[in-house]
Amino acid sequence: MTKSAGSRRHLPSSPFNRQAPASPPPEQFAVGDRVSHDQFGLGRVIGVEGEQAVLIDFSGRQGRILSPFSKLTKL
Repeated sequence: MTKSAGSRRHLPSSPFNRQAPASPPPEQFAVGDRVSHDQFGLGRVIGVEGEQAVLIDFSGRQGRILSPFSKLTKL
């Protein structure tokens, strides 16, 4: 008699039984926030497109940064 793979017992300490950690929610930005970008430097938020993107003025040069905002930090 063979056991099916679905009836196997998984130990709580098993490294294969762990769930992926939940990703933190994307940072919220508002118009007027001062920000720092790893590549473009210091800037100010001039527009917010929900949680998808922000528009930023980097000293006369504008950029649209998409979510997730991994290289963008609020000051």
